[in-house]
Amino acid sequence: MTDTCQDDELRAVLRGLLTTIGDKWTLAVVAVLVQQEQRFTAIQRQIDGISHRMLAKTLHDLERDGLVSRTAHAEMPPRVEYALTPLGRTLLDPVDALIRWVDEHGHTVLRNRTTAG
Repeated sequence: MTDTCQDDELRAVLRGLLTTIGDKWTLAVVAVLVQQEQRFTAIQRQIDGISHRMLAKTLHDLERDGLVSRTAHAEMPPRVEYALTPLGRTLLDPVDALIRWVDEHGHTVLRNRTTAG
């Protein structure tokens, strides 16, 4: 059994990651980066409605957590590319599981929402 400090630290990490992953834009960015590394503008073009500011924040948060890497190439003009890290790729299975769960139970959730409404 782990001590309370570690449990509290892990709970804080969990809360932070759920906030990041549950964000409106995070999974859209991850979905764009699944195939290949991308430049900022290429990512933005593929995600309808995301602002420059929100994409920058989302990429920064994902990079901070080690889920996305940022590579700056020494060229003129400068070229920066983003890619999922091996850790970021480990998100794909849980996200797929969540999508399957929604496929299986989503209609029940919708019925419950209308009944409770």
